[in-house]
Amino acid sequence: MDASEISIIPKPLHIQAGSDRLTFDSTVVVNVSVGHAELGPEGYQLTVDDNGVTFLAGTQTGVFYAEKTLRQLLPPASLRTDSGDKPWPLPHVQITDAPRFRWRGAMLDVARHFLPKREVLRFLDLMALHKLNVLHFHLTEDQGWRIEIKQYPKLTEVGGWRRETVGDGRPHGGFYTQDDIREIVAYAAERHITVVPEIDLPGHSTAAIAAYPELGNQDVPSAQEPREVWTEFGIAKTVLNVEDATVEFYKTVLDEVCELFPGEFVCLGGDECPKDEWKASARAQARKAELGLATEEDLQAWFMNQLGAHVSAKGRKLLGWDEILEGELFPGTVVSAWRSTEYAVEAARRGHDTLTSPTKWVYFDYRQSDADGEPGAPWAAPTTLEQAYSFEPVPADLPEELAGHVIGSEATLWSEYMPDSRIHDYQSWPRLAAFCETVWSAPDRDFAEFLPRLTKHLERLDALGVEYRPLDGPHPWQKQPAPRWREAPDAAE
Repeated sequence: MDASEISIIPKPLHIQAGSDRLTFDSTVVVNVSVGHAELGPEGYQLTVDDNGVTFLAGTQTGVFYAEKTLRQLLPPASLRTDSGDKPWPLPHVQITDAPRFRWRGAMLDVARHFLPKREVLRFLDLMALHKLNVLHFHLTEDQGWRIEIKQYPKLTEVGGWRRETVGDGRPHGGFYTQDDIREIVAYAAERHITVVPEIDLPGHSTAAIAAYPELGNQDVPSAQEPREVWTEFGIAKTVLNVEDATVEFYKTVLDEVCELFPGEFVCLGGDECPKDEWKASARAQARKAELGLATEEDLQAWFMNQLGAHVSAKGRKLLGWDEILEGELFPGTVVSAWRSTEYAVEAARRGHDTLTSPTKWVYFDYRQSDADGEPGAPWAAPTTLEQAYSFEPVPADLPEELAGHVIGSEATLWSEYMPDSRIHDYQSWPRLAAFCETVWSAPDRDFAEFLPRLTKHLERLDALGVEYRPLDGPHPWQKQPAPRWREAPDAAE
């Protein structure tokens, strides 16, 4: 057997294949040896020979990824819930493997359209199969607040529900209890996935202000009308005020968030924050003068850094979208460059680690072709499977000595056009299979070589019940009518 006949995704670093296949009983006994530091914290070596199956790894994480590779060496039927009682053929092979980047993420927006807990757990299983290790959990938005905060129950009682979505007349909502969150975090940890929560501010906060109006800029005439959870998409001009009381409110929120999410990072957004209300607010202008700040951008940086210091005191690091580069960053902040990789270059030049997640390559809410009925954001240029596979996380214009600041990437699944789990599947797969290879495998990738492996891999997704987009285009049931919201929003989200 030639190594090219083995269709592992993401592609391992090294494969040596024998000419034969070995057959084992339906229960495969694996010999495991941990502590091989030369393989790295996530690396492994998998051997299938006449002696059976052996895993060598630096840590238990490497063992976990070796097991995921072994599952892909087995026939796709082995992934079914009832796979039958039969012997399984395995190739005679040795695989040595380790990831290229330590942050291999997927950003899941459950705020625009709520995704039930069972679907989040299922998504974590699929991430694990593809060796993705960070779930960026986008929990708050103008259109909904999705995480229970004990101190402020109206955030979910009021902020978790909207009366309709872009004029459809259908109420929508939902949230995760703190017990739900603990379950999700534990389930992810068992699969060596870290969950990074996002509490988006000071923009994208209409749901919070609907629940607690004192968080808004109440001296601005347009903000004095009763606020409701936003029913539209795009960028709302409603933003948080910059009072000390509002900072303290969010410190309390973050206290509960940090208790629920033990990982290293907390994302505070910082993106798409219009300054109109602050410019019109006498109180915001007075605060700017009190703090000795020159611009509204400085005012946002002050707000973000107050909360950055709070999470830092809890041993966490701040993650924010690239708009936070408009001001001074709190030490240790990681920047997610979504508008362009040029922001990743700027972040690295300023001494900050960065994720590269540019819209052109990794925004999987975008359509996958220009064909009529193709689901996804209708106003954006399509992101094809080949385009997703061509993505290079390290910007070409980043000086070599700064390349270490690029700690990885994440594909983003904004949910304006993903109202249910079937459309989530369609928008995610197989593009996430392509993406996982850009962050795990060596950079010298070839789409023509990838495509035959992907074709075999789709049999595994079939066995798992994933309703992915077929390579030749959507099935008739997957085609969508023209969405109500056809105009381009103010930004790429």
